[in-house]
Amino acid sequence: MKILTAKEFANEALDQSALLSNEQAIDNSVLEIIEQVRKNGDEALVNYTNKFDGATLTALTVSEAEFAEAHNLVDEEFLIALRKAKENIQSFHMEQKEQSWFMNKEPGIMLGQKVTPLDSVGVYIPGGKAAYPSSVLMDVIPANIAGVENIAITTPPNADGKINPYVLVAAIEVGVTTIYKVGGAQAIAALAYGTETIEKVSKIVGPGNAYVARAKKWVYGDVAIDMIAGPSEICIVADETAPPSYVAADLLSQAEHDESASAICITTSEQIAVQIQSEIEKQTASLERKQIIEQSINQNGKIILASDLSEAFDIVNEIAPEHLQLMIENPIENVQYIKNAGAIFLGNYSPEPLGDYFAGPNHTLPTNGTAKFASPLGVYDFMKKSSIINYSKEAIQRSADDIIKIANVEGLTAHANSIRIRKDD
Repeated sequence: MKILTAKEFANEALDQSALLSNEQAIDNSVLEIIEQVRKNGDEALVNYTNKFDGATLTALTVSEAEFAEAHNLVDEEFLIALRKAKENIQSFHMEQKEQSWFMNKEPGIMLGQKVTPLDSVGVYIPGGKAAYPSSVLMDVIPANIAGVENIAITTPPNADGKINPYVLVAAIEVGVTTIYKVGGAQAIAALAYGTETIEKVSKIVGPGNAYVARAKKWVYGDVAIDMIAGPSEICIVADETAPPSYVAADLLSQAEHDESASAICITTSEQIAVQIQSEIEKQTASLERKQIIEQSINQNGKIILASDLSEAFDIVNEIAPEHLQLMIENPIENVQYIKNAGAIFLGNYSPEPLGDYFAGPNHTLPTNGTAKFASPLGVYDFMKKSSIINYSKEAIQRSADDIIKIANVEGLTAHANSIRIRKDD
């Protein structure tokens, strides 16, 4: 893991041409997949599942027998831990639920806002390099609290045509019984436009690989999406009080996601930087996903030397990381200087995996710098709002001249007439 000064980090050139070229290649594939799914429906899904996942499907949905089998394949300790996490996630997200409201501005005028849950949601749960029952909890529980009635999960099957049992059990725990054995861009297309088996939804949520992310980008507008998520990111600000072994372990916890994951440490201590570098090498050697971690660290891992915490916070706010850990003295007092981050973990005993699995806040977070304008997934993502306007005859008479004046200035005389006809009545 290379050590850079803040200036060297700022001057690092990113090969945008290579990035754009890769995106274009992905887009070409994704657009072809979307077109085929829209044209051929289930047949395209079966073919793509065979091509990309090596599975030959006779049915696209998980059967009752498969749900029952899954319960026998998971251990009781996992279920206990999952239910504790579920309780924490529910408790946190209950605080986010919004209510409809109304106000009487003046006699004859009632205004308000009606809050309504979405009709249907499709949840994408990644597969491939790992299983993510935690994402089932994080993506479904807020939708449940919002009151969404129709929730379906889609996730890629294993080569044997089955879904990971831990994912299935997590789905049972949150009350989802419709699960499609489809992954990748083809799953996003199916949720967006519908097929013979898969019903079109109002919104698609959940992270995935680059093909899933680009597919969500292309179907947006025909269907709502939560965000276009990129590779996982962690940024740690560490001063001389941070244990180097903790910092290294937390950086590696994100690097193991995939080869494109980003792990960055910003520190005010050169001595700590060197110790972290050493710990990275030491700990990586004994980890199961060593090959993925090494590639991630070599490509995207950095330790940045900042002159002081103020400079460190400036770098953080420019990066706008998905996960930020403040492993510094007095982190609570310093959190006020952080403007851009998906989730903020305070102190040496609040590591990022705590948020991934258990604490309660959502782990579906903005990436690629989008924390500058985006928020974590929440109950609010599964609700929509309608404005309520109710004027009496007397109230519209009082406002008529003002409305007519504005409408005429805009040249919209039919608008003005709509008011005038009531004024003159």
